[in-house]
Amino acid sequence: MTAPRRRILRTVASTAAIDLRAQRRHQQLRTRLALEQAGLTRWMARLKRAFHAVERHQERVARLERQLDSHEPG
Repeated sequence: MTAPRRRILRTVASTAAIDLRAQRRHQQLRTRLALEQAGLTRWMARLKRAFHAVERHQERVARLERQLDSHEPG
């Protein structure tokens, strides 16, 4: 006859301990969110500056090309 399986005895986590862990996890996520939002804000500012710099260069190139086209005998 086979013997019944042994049961592993584990302590039951109290709801207070679970609540504390959930609160701590929630706070960690909030902190990470704040850090990521700050980083995104900085990168968006850099991206906007870079985008507008590229736009200015494109406008200058287009203007110079138009000027050259108007001065060429044709």
